[in-house]
Amino acid sequence: MKKKVVVTGMGVISPIGSTVEDFCKSLKEGKSGIGPITQFDTTGFDVTIAGEVKDFDTGLYMDKKEARKMARFTQFAVAATVQALNDAGLMGETDAEGKRPVKSDPWRTGICLGNGIGGFEIVTESHKKMFDSGPKRMLPLTVPMMIPNEAAGNISMMFGTKGPALTQVTACASGTDALGQALDLIRTGRCDVVISGGTESTIGPFAVGGFQMLKALSTKRCGEPTKASRPFDADRDGFVIAEGSGVLILESEEHAKKRGAKIIAELAGYGATADAYHITSPDPTGMGGSNAVKMAIADADLKPEDIQYYNAHGTSTEINDPTETKMLKIVFGDHAYKMKVSSTKSMHGHCIAGGGGIEAIACILAIRDSFYPPTINLDNPDPECDLDYVPNKAQYGEVKAAGSGSLGFGGHNGVVVFKKYEG
Repeated sequence: MKKKVVVTGMGVISPIGSTVEDFCKSLKEGKSGIGPITQFDTTGFDVTIAGEVKDFDTGLYMDKKEARKMARFTQFAVAATVQALNDAGLMGETDAEGKRPVKSDPWRTGICLGNGIGGFEIVTESHKKMFDSGPKRMLPLTVPMMIPNEAAGNISMMFGTKGPALTQVTACASGTDALGQALDLIRTGRCDVVISGGTESTIGPFAVGGFQMLKALSTKRCGEPTKASRPFDADRDGFVIAEGSGVLILESEEHAKKRGAKIIAELAGYGATADAYHITSPDPTGMGGSNAVKMAIADADLKPEDIQYYNAHGTSTEINDPTETKMLKIVFGDHAYKMKVSSTKSMHGHCIAGGGGIEAIACILAIRDSFYPPTINLDNPDPECDLDYVPNKAQYGEVKAAGSGSLGFGGHNGVVVFKKYEG
């Protein structure tokens, strides 16, 4: 029998809320976090909007001197981890070195974080310094601040975890795949506790310029940014880049019950596949993604009709949305028209690797609070996208099981399934 893996803590930093409850409130209200880019001068760019994290204060979560040694994506991950550890009751007291060792066996506590790109703002700044003034003017911590595993490393040092500290890099599927990796670490008995999720911050001229050149980003509604991200709508024209982090504390049920932890939900299943089709586009047959969904549902010991809510990848791009619709029809058949499907990216934008963690939390909140987050800006549905996408306003109803899917460049498909914890 597989060990049951449960969620005991959550933390989120996002464009629509930087606490779990603020994030939840925004989901229920259908609030958009998209606005004009403030992190760099967008003169000359076709894209001038993004989902930025607003009023982020590192001092609420860490020593500001230490924060200056971290890239922004790492700061987000540390902040979300602080929230999640506090929520789980695993935050230790600050020691003489300013660290806060977790209240669990450090050798049995691991980290699995997803990150797609690393510290892009560090790369951009150091490149400019090198080419303007020579290599001796580069940031001394350029390399450790830019590499994707910096977040997991800093969390390990800050909280004294000595189990595996792993980083999953599968583009936009990274955060979801990290949760699946964490699930396996606990099931196989390698860890009792795993800090897991995703984090990303790519709102800078290099990343925005690169995605713009791919014709992947929305440009039509830069004058009305809250309307720009519109998954499954016939008038969509690309995704809106965003940033943030979502972190879960995962534990074996046995470990959580032994310490009397509050159990929020169960992480019950995971599936992953590769399309083997195209470097940026999903397989138009939907077979790659559909098989990942089937695997996750089977791994959770469920049937397709047991899923009440599915948080779609739903990027608001021309190709993704109808392909994902086709994918869900393959898996769910007639039930695809009965369950609720939505894309919370319509509100917070596409947080790349951060999306897997953030959207997993949206699923858990749907289970906890018995509601279906909406797909906002769904005013003129694409005829090819004909499922119940919870248009524009949240709906309410019991959610016993929910899935969350992420589809990444390179053909990476990751899906996780959460269940209401039954004790």
